[in-house]
Amino acid sequence: PRMAQEAAPVLLVVLARLVSSTWHEGSGYYLESHTNEVYAEEPPPEPALDYRRVPQWCATLNIHRGEATCYSPRGSSYRSSLGTRCELSCARGYRLVGPSAVQCLPSRHWSGMAYCRQIRCHVLPAVLRGSYVCSAGVQMDSRCDYTCQPGYQLEGDRSRVCMEDGRWSGSEPICVDLEPPKIRCPDSRERIAEPGKLTATVYWDPPRVRDSADGVIKRVMLRGLEPGSEFPEGEHVIRYTAHDQAYNRASCKFSIRVQVRRCPVLKPPQNGYISCTSDGNNYGATCEYQCDGGYERQGTSLRVCQSTQQWTGSQPLCAPMQINTDVNSAASLLDQFHEKRRLFVISAPDPSNRYYKMQISMLQQAACGLDLRHVTTVELVGQPPHEVGRIREHRLSLGIIEELRQFLHLTRSHFNAVLLDKAGTDRERYISPVSPDELFVFIDTYLLSEREAARRAQGGDPCE
Repeated sequence: PRMAQEAAPVLLVVLARLVSSTWHEGSGYYLESHTNEVYAEEPPPEPALDYRRVPQWCATLNIHRGEATCYSPRGSSYRSSLGTRCELSCARGYRLVGPSAVQCLPSRHWSGMAYCRQIRCHVLPAVLRGSYVCSAGVQMDSRCDYTCQPGYQLEGDRSRVCMEDGRWSGSEPICVDLEPPKIRCPDSRERIAEPGKLTATVYWDPPRVRDSADGVIKRVMLRGLEPGSEFPEGEHVIRYTAHDQAYNRASCKFSIRVQVRRCPVLKPPQNGYISCTSDGNNYGATCEYQCDGGYERQGTSLRVCQSTQQWTGSQPLCAPMQINTDVNSAASLLDQFHEKRRLFVISAPDPSNRYYKMQISMLQQAACGLDLRHVTTVELVGQPPHEVGRIREHRLSLGIIEELRQFLHLTRSHFNAVLLDKAGTDRERYISPVSPDELFVFIDTYLLSEREAARRAQGGDPCE
């Protein structure tokens, strides 16, 4: 209070000689005039302070992690004197809390208070199936790098930085399963077909499947035959496809090759044919040789394809059938044709019979068709004791002729004929000459075995 009284303004009454001056434009001089008027001096706009006695009016500013830049009316030596204005700022990484500028007041206090607070970002949330490592925690300029667990890939920002505004740069990434599962198929393999078959039974272990992410395999699909199936000859591709929980998929494949060991293809003998099992020339196949009617097999009847790809035995021959007419009975004669030939037996009263001549003429012109259908002609012509019986060039005895007539009920009085099948059964009779076409139609319709019909369908008619 005492100092305030001392600093109070004093009203001075000054008796002064009033001087009035006149400015003469362009002369550079003043002309003064003196008057006896009194003026009162106006008070100063601010209190007159004694800075010399109180240089530190406010407390010295000291901002931790910051800086105060002050401007005093009395100069830089009076940083805390009355009227000093200070601008406040913080070091990098800190934010000013409070006014950015303060002034030293007459109350000897600064006009405000401020401090520097460290800039911190919020704690980053945990990443599902991943993690992050930060260089300086949640402080400003801290860099956090994200990584994912094995099998997962990062989608989004790989790193985030704590910025000056207290927020993290970028956005939160995620870890996704983009990697397909690992699948490994069994090795390819080769198998030999089983004996007598054209296939091989093949087994294998299921593929090895592993998911690099969560280890869960949703399903494994097979394209191809199942293990333990019969695989035919050739190469077969087996493919597996695996799916994980994220619907990523991976495939693998392997091949199975089935080989059939084969012997050289057998050719049928002349005047004969071959009947084989399985595919005809594969390992284990059995081939049976058959001769056409009127021909007899000479040699082995069966040959087998071995694992060495060679046939057992050697190829037989089909030789013309040997007819033995020097027999004791007609039954012995007919047995020679059993299951080999059909017999067309012609009976006529004499060689001059016109039906007989007509029939023989037609048969001679159709010799190829008769042989194709395994038909042998037997002639019984004339009256005893000059009766003649023959099969081709072979002559029959009178006793055999008589037995044949009785067995087949053939009269000598007029022309007649009978057709016997390969079993020796009477199948058709004629009392007049029969044309070859009519005879062939009957044989082809009623007397051909399945094997004969198949061979005829396969080989056609060589007589055409």
